[in-house]
Amino acid sequence: MFNIFIIEDDKQLVRLLEEHLHKFGYETKSVSDFEKVLLEFEQFAPQLVLLDVNLPKFDGYYWCRQIRSKSTCPILFISARDGKMDQVMALENGADDYITKPFDYEIVTAKINSQLRRAYGDYAGSTTHSVAVNGLTLDIERLNLTLNGTTIDLSHTEAKILDELMKKVDRVVSRDRLLEKIWDDQAFVDDNTLNVYVTRVRKKLDALQINNAIQTIRGQGYRLVSMWESGE
Repeated sequence: MFNIFIIEDDKQLVRLLEEHLHKFGYETKSVSDFEKVLLEFEQFAPQLVLLDVNLPKFDGYYWCRQIRSKSTCPILFISARDGKMDQVMALENGADDYITKPFDYEIVTAKINSQLRRAYGDYAGSTTHSVAVNGLTLDIERLNLTLNGTTIDLSHTEAKILDELMKKVDRVVSRDRLLEKIWDDQAFVDDNTLNVYVTRVRKKLDALQINNAIQTIRGQGYRLVSMWESGE
């Protein structure tokens, strides 16, 4: 049984979401104090978060960053703001997916199921414990990346992308393969979403002083080179 934390100020929508999710056996809790979102999150310890953008006090982007500082659980934005930049900002701040209102409850459920499988289910267990390339080690289970004694944390999606690129180092991995690897409901994924995630992965590598390791192969996909430039 999975716990889902709902951060949404529309009480009617919260009620409908909870009624729908309870049919599938999920335990839910909605935020009660919008000044103590992070505290309530930590107390409930959910496996997934549904998060709106427009909230009292602080917006959803702020709370997404706060949750990301404590957890790598999947975060799905649900918002009436349907602009491309709104979706990009959500992903840049640590979200795993973005659903626009009004939405189909079956699609929301499918996306929740997909994220939970990726994070905790059969797909999560199908990966190897770790993979290493040229001194860089990816720990799938702990969701971190280590080089020369320095370790940084990753989101589930960032880890999935790096897992695929590192296992096929020096070879081109197609965009379709990465989408298939990460989202099994990719028909609903904006093509720009993958670009945003790859940018986030590049920033994580930059933090380890690894520069220009991921090459974009126009019209094909991406390639991780085994000999990268060092920023040191």
